Amino acid sequence: MSNKPLPTSKNWEIETDNNNIAWLHFDTADASANLLTQAAIKELDDILKTFEKELPKAIIILSDKKDSFIFGADIKEFTVLDNKEQALAFMLNGHALMNRLEAMPCPTVSMIHGLCFGGGTELCLACDYIIASDHKKTKIGLPEIKLGIHPGYGGTARSIERCGPLAAMNIMLTGRALTARAAKKIKLTDEMVPLRQIKAAAEKSALAAPKRKPLPLFIRLTNASLVRPLIAAQMRKQVALKAKPEHYPAPYSLINLWKNEAGNKKKMLEQEAITVAELATTETARNLVRVFFLQENLKSQGKQTQFDVEHVHVIGGGIMGGDIASWCAIQGYSVTVQDRSPEALAKTIKRAQYSFKKKFKRDRRAIRDANDRLMADHRGSGLHRADIVIEAIFEDVDVKRALYESIEPIMKADAILATNTSSIKLEDLTSCLKNPGRLVGLHFFNPVALMPLVEIIRGVDTNEKVVQQALAFAKNIGKLPLAVKSSPGFLVNRILMPYILEAVTMVDEGIPPEVIDKAATDYGMPMGPIELADTVGLDICKSVANILAKALDLPLPDTLKTLSDKKLGKKTGEGFYKYKNNKPMKNQPMENKNATYANPQEVQDRLVLRLVNEATACLREGIVDEKDLIDAGVIFGTGFAPFRGGPLEYIRSTGVDKLSKTLASLETKFGSRFEKDEGWSQVE
Repeated sequence: MSNKPLPTSKNWEIETDNNNIAWLHFDTADASANLLTQAAIKELDDILKTFEKELPKAIIILSDKKDSFIFGADIKEFTVLDNKEQALAFMLNGHALMNRLEAMPCPTVSMIHGLCFGGGTELCLACDYIIASDHKKTKIGLPEIKLGIHPGYGGTARSIERCGPLAAMNIMLTGRALTARAAKKIKLTDEMVPLRQIKAAAEKSALAAPKRKPLPLFIRLTNASLVRPLIAAQMRKQVALKAKPEHYPAPYSLINLWKNEAGNKKKMLEQEAITVAELATTETARNLVRVFFLQENLKSQGKQTQFDVEHVHVIGGGIMGGDIASWCAIQGYSVTVQDRSPEALAKTIKRAQYSFKKKFKRDRRAIRDANDRLMADHRGSGLHRADIVIEAIFEDVDVKRALYESIEPIMKADAILATNTSSIKLEDLTSCLKNPGRLVGLHFFNPVALMPLVEIIRGVDTNEKVVQQALAFAKNIGKLPLAVKSSPGFLVNRILMPYILEAVTMVDEGIPPEVIDKAATDYGMPMGPIELADTVGLDICKSVANILAKALDLPLPDTLKTLSDKKLGKKTGEGFYKYKNNKPMKNQPMENKNATYANPQEVQDRLVLRLVNEATACLREGIVDEKDLIDAGVIFGTGFAPFRGGPLEYIRSTGVDKLSKTLASLETKFGSRFEKDEGWSQVE
């Protein structure tokens, strides 16, 4: 073999073997993962031009990064696109490369091991053959929809051509990552082989150039011009259940692109570049790119310290404690879960089975291994060997303090004591401890398996090393850690509670819950505040509200003061709504032009501005270390409309003056709870 590094290429190296196969090694300089930057695209395009003059037997594209093929385009390059013309030129550079690669007269093979997303997957689709390793770290996808765009380097037409429209549109509309097995099943890849055999498999395809079998007739028929409008209509209905076109235009643009242009590949590719250029400069795309970087910021929070945990002990076998325990077991940790009630522990283990099966599907070995890692521990025998003890009992200061006094003498000297309290200040809990520096907040959100954020609460006495270890632990179990200052409600509940209390106050005024929830979902919230309160549990809402009401002088609505034990929300079958099959039975109220909710904009303003105003208060008080982390916490902790970029970004984009006038109007009409916080001056 001979190595021929190109002097003008920083990202690619050519290796030509005895069969005259050109192996193109991709290795982005000074980066842990390969990114398909504009520079890398130009360099590869130049390499292919030289190959057109002196054609090799075949071309195989591979990565020199460990466990990573191509992570996608460089998202930072998207942030400097100011207009559609710039965006279109950007997209056309990628198109020119993919078209050149697809037209190469010799066989082309991509060899995927590890992560392959976005532009990386589109590069593979332009090759004749795609070979993937069956390794668990191999994941393939087209996640552009999550950034407010859709595939723009030819991925729309080529994925449909390779997989058929139903499978291809599904992976593009959801943006989900596929395992190598799932990718092979839908014909996105040609082969799935063990990692040790992947080079041999790629070489075999390059030399033999086998003819690909055409898709079955019934799959090809779904791409017919008469059928596409019918399928597209169903796709739009499915997308509308989760995303409104005015909030998230990209999936609707993708569906229309397929419906209108799928009969002509050349035209579809041309139109793809134009539609992505239009989408890339929308407010939605800019904010979703912002959310991507907020997420990356959170992921980096736990990287400063290495914290090796061999055993986790969870105290509290209720829904939260049990779900935390099963999540840690899913992530590979040895876990014991303790509760005073053996019956509660039996329910915990039974619930864990559901979590394991949902996570691992039909992988019996993975389910068995997770079961082996999780142990019911009525007597707390796992306490003495735990590296981290997570307390998840009910919100009562005295009960928590008594528990801490009893377990501290048993714990390892260097073990962390973490509380899952959702609202109690750590300073109210530490005085009973001989080593108060070991107590840290580790606040998970419900449901644990779905909510990505974990608040790491730093008390006045908390040792900084313990804070860093807690951040590392949260990262290691696949969560987004956010360090927050110990204060009532911390960050997320502190900001969320005024929003929920305003919603309940409106119910007390006679505004139907359906109207309130619709105002919130019209704004872009994934769920209305009334349904959210029912889902969390009205007793829990009342408990948190009582703590915050005292600390922040929040008025408590009458409904929460006179709460019935039989109507606590979804868990009792009735709260503000009645529930059937775990779904709220909503009735749209009849229009009443004289009703207090005749102006739905006012309902929405009351909800949103209570939340936004509290976010500025948290900014003023320095609850988190960085301004942007407020937006990150609210988005990933509550599901706050991602396309708006977070509450502080919403203030910036809408305008401080405009929102201040609305707030002043609400204060005049409804009182001091709408008084503008001084933190607004720090938003810009």
